[in-house]
Amino acid sequence: MIEFIKVQTQTEIQQVAEMAQLIWTEHYTPIIGKAQVDYMVANFQSPPAIHDQLKKGYAYYLIEYENKPVGYFSILSQKTEKTLFLSKIYVDKSSRGKGLARKSIEFIQVLSENQGLKSIWLTVNKNNLDSIRVYQKMGFEIEQTLLQDIGGGFVMDDYKMVKILDF
Repeated sequence: MIEFIKVQTQTEIQQVAEMAQLIWTEHYTPIIGKAQVDYMVANFQSPPAIHDQLKKGYAYYLIEYENKPVGYFSILSQKTEKTLFLSKIYVDKSSRGKGLARKSIEFIQVLSENQGLKSIWLTVNKNNLDSIRVYQKMGFEIEQTLLQDIGGGFVMDDYKMVKILDF
């Protein structure tokens, strides 16, 4: 059984931050290195950073599977552009391969459609090949490459991927 819990409390924010530390360290260290992982978690996935994002209109959801939090995602509706930005989607290594990302994307699609949004977009590291394949299987297409300076001497070298909604 999968459930999506909207993050609202300090305890839930802390849960997300703790998951981020574990998931990012395991998944991204081989791709971008420990120093950049540490920098990005501290600056974008710490409790104060998550709290700040919530104040800016982002919504975070815990992904629970069999009554246990196993991942999370973050979204931002961009109503003027009629699109939804899927800022983050992460599933713990032990829970991958169970269709949780697909179920999360389906849930996000429903949220988007209910708001009259026409597309969902995300960014993904160019070297995150497994995730790119998963997104492509779910109907996302690479639209462009992005190189963003994120401070601390680090850059994000990503693809922007877009899924057009057919509702």
